[in-house]
Amino acid sequence: MQQILVIPLHFCSFLTTTYLNPCQLQSQMLPLREIPGDHGFPFFGAMKDRHDYYYNQGTDEFFNSRIRKYSSTVFRTNMPPGPFMASNPKVVAVLDAISFPILFDNSKVEKNNVLDGTYMPSISFFGGYRPCAFLDPCETKHSSLKSLFISQLSKSKNNFIPIFHSSITNLFTGLEDGLAKRGKAEFNPLSDEISFEFVFRLFCDNNNNNKNPNSVGPKLFDKWLFLQLAPLITLGLKFVPSFLEDLILHTFPLPSILAKSDYQKLYDAFYNSSTSFLDEAEKNGIKRDEACHNLVFLAGFNAYGGMKILFPSLIKWVAAAGKDLHRRLADEIRTVVKEEGGIITVSSLNRMNLTKSVVYEALRIEPPVPFQYGKAKEDIIVNSHESSFLIKKGEMIFGYQPFATKDPKIFKDPEEFDPERFVGEEGEKLLKYVYWSNGRETEDPTVENKQCPGKDVVVLLNRLMLVEFFLKYDTFQVEASTILLGPSLTFTSLTKAK
Repeated sequence: MQQILVIPLHFCSFLTTTYLNPCQLQSQMLPLREIPGDHGFPFFGAMKDRHDYYYNQGTDEFFNSRIRKYSSTVFRTNMPPGPFMASNPKVVAVLDAISFPILFDNSKVEKNNVLDGTYMPSISFFGGYRPCAFLDPCETKHSSLKSLFISQLSKSKNNFIPIFHSSITNLFTGLEDGLAKRGKAEFNPLSDEISFEFVFRLFCDNNNNNKNPNSVGPKLFDKWLFLQLAPLITLGLKFVPSFLEDLILHTFPLPSILAKSDYQKLYDAFYNSSTSFLDEAEKNGIKRDEACHNLVFLAGFNAYGGMKILFPSLIKWVAAAGKDLHRRLADEIRTVVKEEGGIITVSSLNRMNLTKSVVYEALRIEPPVPFQYGKAKEDIIVNSHESSFLIKKGEMIFGYQPFATKDPKIFKDPEEFDPERFVGEEGEKLLKYVYWSNGRETEDPTVENKQCPGKDVVVLLNRLMLVEFFLKYDTFQVEASTILLGPSLTFTSLTKAK
């Protein structure tokens, strides 16, 4: 397939690599500069940018070439899929760690229907409702739904570790069986299955777990996700001409009817198995039908979709770091768990400083959701490292997160995976520049913001993945390639703990 463990191109070659103290950055007096760049000729400018983005340059070089051209990490461009699907593909790109957080300021930017970018999939994908993720915090329904999600996660906190522990057994069994029979084992299908099982068991009543559609659930969600996100991806098939793929994927929305029966199966499974959640929703004035469609979105898009990318990404980077990191992780994890009496607890996870840092570093270097959007509610002054820029009311602001979280003026050797980057007092100060959750890692999700309600659960599950792994194994090797959503891993060796 593609080459193994591809590292993206260096971020903005014009910037000096001198490392600055982040505490000094915000206080700089910056000159006001006109936003460079343009959108080209009507229609044709957007077509050219789309072709460059998908087929000529690829994502990283698309942005890097413009950063070099304009000597700026803030500029104007067109973002795919436009021009057909997007009513207005014109955006102001913010591509450094200082300008990017404007997208978190809900007093200045609107987040109405911008989850997927400058277009929104048909609400037919979601049972005729706009899910919470597409609502702006100023909308009353957003507060009601997000409050329900946060409350549900809080009530389930004692179940996170035991459910994950029981689910991950199938992952290890599958990897060992594959290696024994074929000399290699595919990680992603096994990871998807345990992710779906965890999500379903977490959100649904325990006494209805026999209705878990685990054998087909991941495939149903995968199809549903693909049809929504098709305008944002490229298949990269060598035997299909680029113009034909562009016509099929990026010109017109794929119809929701293709996922209708699959989605109905998922909806029915969650509706029949989440009585307590739906009862709580009704108490808070939310219709059961709407609450269940939102639950399917939360479980499928946010939770399952996130883990579908996060777990392979985490394992890929840990594998690439090699045996020395594996030994240190195993030593830390086994020592702490032994001192806790052989039990994995939240308290024991918090004592594993290297393990925590590795998870944060994986989220920094390859954030699961690379794009963020928001529309300016008013005229806004936005700072980069070198300049200030005026973004006018109504303009769409776009952020490419991997550039913000690999900003060389914030992070030393930003393209390198540094397992100890966030260890110690100085390392913890850098957490405010980790943005994967649609907010700073140092902040918490509330009904007033758009930060992922399951932010802390995601970090916990990634730590648990490492803990469970290194309690059982000493080291491992993988081959990695790129697929539609994140990396695809094949295990080629797995050494059991001695």
